[in-house]
Amino acid sequence: MRELDKEKWNLHNSYINLPGIFYTKQPPTAVRSPKLVIFNHALAASLGVPEQLGVFAGNELPGGSQPIAQAYAGHQFGYFTMLGDGRAVLLGEQITDSGERFDIQLKGSGPTPYSRGGDGRAALGPMLREYIISEAMYALGIPTTRSLAVVTTGETVRREKNLTGAVLTRIAKSHIRVGTFEYAAQFGAANDVRSLADYTITRHFPTIAAFENKYLLLLKEVVKRQASLISNWQLVGFIHGVMNTDNMAISGETIDYGPCAFMDVYRPATVFSSIDIHGRYAYENQPKMAAWNLARFAETLLPLLDGDENQAVGLAQEEVSTFWSLYHHDWLAGMRAKLGLHTEEDEDSLLINDFLQLMEQCQADYTETFKALTLDRNDGLNLFSHPAYHQWHERWQERLGRQPQSRSESRALMKRHNPAMIPRNHLVEEALDAAQEEDFTKMHTLLLALESPYSYTAEQEEFSQLPPPASCGYQTFCGT
Repeated sequence: MRELDKEKWNLHNSYINLPGIFYTKQPPTAVRSPKLVIFNHALAASLGVPEQLGVFAGNELPGGSQPIAQAYAGHQFGYFTMLGDGRAVLLGEQITDSGERFDIQLKGSGPTPYSRGGDGRAALGPMLREYIISEAMYALGIPTTRSLAVVTTGETVRREKNLTGAVLTRIAKSHIRVGTFEYAAQFGAANDVRSLADYTITRHFPTIAAFENKYLLLLKEVVKRQASLISNWQLVGFIHGVMNTDNMAISGETIDYGPCAFMDVYRPATVFSSIDIHGRYAYENQPKMAAWNLARFAETLLPLLDGDENQAVGLAQEEVSTFWSLYHHDWLAGMRAKLGLHTEEDEDSLLINDFLQLMEQCQADYTETFKALTLDRNDGLNLFSHPAYHQWHERWQERLGRQPQSRSESRALMKRHNPAMIPRNHLVEEALDAAQEEDFTKMHTLLLALESPYSYTAEQEEFSQLPPPASCGYQTFCGT
């Protein structure tokens, strides 16, 4: 495989300094007839990488690349299994002009030793879906992996039917997962977890490296980032769909956009994923699942926390238990902002939860309801004609009146925290359906509108239409 001009890239390969069990050297598999479908010019400029079709197809290597497939394990729906990059290759780590380090990964780049009988390929629809949702999450201000490019391969992939093959270029602070630590603890030697922990600290938490209790601080930092991340998900109605431990990034970014979707009607038990038949990863369960995953992460660190196992368990339990107070603090702060509350009062939780219960009772659309509150209009929503809403509205207005900020300041705060639009599921599906026919107009138009979700422009109104009744049973699939 040809390597391109190194001067156009600033790739490093620090991950291969870890013990060999963590990866396998693996070049991407070349494709027949690559065609660039979409390229993220703004992201490319920030990374300092050129637009090179051959690289994003897996037909050529960027200068300095030492491609690998990463090994990891994970609890999938509660059951532990050996995994790994079954259809992805890490090309290397791009160092930006500002000194930041980002993984450059090809997803759908062919089989690896971890493919478990799979073809290592990906279909166009799921890759475009990840592009749209990850970029929408970025615009919403939620930590996330990002999408640089999608390339069609000129080949078909066989799933339930023949589909257009594609490769996604994913950008991440790293692809270190809770499942990476589980893999090291289960299959590695005694020092492998320590090596991975030291690498993770150096890469993501360098300020704690000199502390004697750095591994406990590592756990603390990961708990803190996950509490913030999950609260952000809940605040915009995002449902990840498959919160297995291999899909929890240590960096605190949202990763792996498989059967994800945004909630329309506020229903805490909402599940979109076709495989989540028992609702393990329902919207209301996401905080619980994050805490469960963090407990699995903490278990891998026990030998590093204290030589006495009981002491180590006590330290780990104490840190993991802080997730709930951190999460509640972040969520409550976000909900206050969504209601224009600059100050804090003890009764705010009751005010917020009463409103959410009313939304659920009235089957109110989550995003549109908060948008209507922000704009002080009812938009024809049934909620606003309910007698209980008028009582709640009086309480809310009284609460706003008890803070020193003006109503215009409260409205400005609400605009910063209540998106005017989200990637509505029916709009995403329309864009993906058109893309299957090589019409990418709807996708580009949607992406453009999603770039500024808090701008409240007139152009965004067409994207704020509620889904038709036929979309209420919306279901998502992993897309593997």
